[in-house]
Amino acid sequence: MWRRFRSFDHSVQLLMLNQLTINIGFYMLMPYLAGHLSAGLGMAAWAVGLVLGARNLSQQGLFLLGGTLADRLGYRPVIIAGCLLRTAGFALLGFASTLPLLLAASVMTGLAGALFNPAVRAYVAHDAGERRVEAFALFNVFYQAGILLGPLIGLALMAVDFRLACLVAAAIFALLTVLQVLALPPCRTETTQAGAQTGVQAGVLADWRAVVTNRPFLLFTLAMVGSYVLSFQVYLALPLELGDTRAVGLLFVVSAIVAVTGQLRITDWARRRWTARQAIARGVALMALSFTPLMLYGFVDESLRVPAVLACTVLLTLGTTLTYPFEMDTVVALCAGRMVATHYGFYNTIAGAGIAVGNVVVGHMLDEGTSRAWLTLTGVGMVSALAVSLLRDGDKPVSRLLPWARQRRTSSTSTLS
Repeated sequence: MWRRFRSFDHSVQLLMLNQLTINIGFYMLMPYLAGHLSAGLGMAAWAVGLVLGARNLSQQGLFLLGGTLADRLGYRPVIIAGCLLRTAGFALLGFASTLPLLLAASVMTGLAGALFNPAVRAYVAHDAGERRVEAFALFNVFYQAGILLGPLIGLALMAVDFRLACLVAAAIFALLTVLQVLALPPCRTETTQAGAQTGVQAGVLADWRAVVTNRPFLLFTLAMVGSYVLSFQVYLALPLELGDTRAVGLLFVVSAIVAVTGQLRITDWARRRWTARQAIARGVALMALSFTPLMLYGFVDESLRVPAVLACTVLLTLGTTLTYPFEMDTVVALCAGRMVATHYGFYNTIAGAGIAVGNVVVGHMLDEGTSRAWLTLTGVGMVSALAVSLLRDGDKPVSRLLPWARQRRTSSTSTLS
């Protein structure tokens, strides 16, 4: 891993280390925020949900805006702005005790993620060049390592004081902000450079129209929504099945260890055998099948509940690690390297909307009985995997299978394979 890390450009190395540190700062605080709000500040459950929901909505809902700003202003300033905004948001969380201030801090942290997430991924894709799949595989190793280390560091700080955890997290993002200013080189897309040279730039609405009318990309985005509904169940359905929402920490640890140790090997193995489309479809299918142990353990022995949940977590993570690098590369391929951050932003916004709807449906099914929920999640994953596999059939466009979805044969309609 170290040899591969050193083989990439300085900018890509820095962005990977940034993502590790970003996740450490985020996950050392966020898993414990609900407990602080309810037990520490004595807030009602609805108020706790409102604060947490505001953070998620401000991030998921504004990904498209963040991606657009990154394409228009350059990746570097948007990344710096995101880190600076999260510094302020985490510091405010440590001192806020009223609902308006807590909501403001929560929105700030969410908006920060909406700014730097699309920009970082577009920057990695740009500077990694033809090695995008390998770069995103390594990027995910650093990403998952941050998820593994963050809660452990946060737990130690929480033993002292929640405010201390907030201030340390804010300090981490403040240092990251300074590091970006001093060490991260500028990176602007060809589209932005051309617009700056000619003095002519299309409007934001024109950019968004170009994204939503890119039918191969739009179909791929819709096909992948189901996979995000499945992967999010590590936050919702799996902790509830364990019967203790605090056990989500255990699920994070298991998931992160599997991803960190297996990501590069899985990606290398898949690249030798499959095309990108095949790897994504098989990865999503594996995510769907991961819920099988939860459907079966009740027929064998109720005492197998915890092993079944952990088995589901491992299989779900393996499917995600198989899918992720090829998925990120495919987004770049389908937009032909133009407005990459905007496409990432739109992609994440649609995924977030799908997660929100999926959580409502899954939550309702969990209230009625878990077996129905597991069967539904498996079905959703299989439909998503089938949709991805049908997007291209060799060189034949998807319109042959879905007549209403005609594709324009332009340079932007790169094949998934």
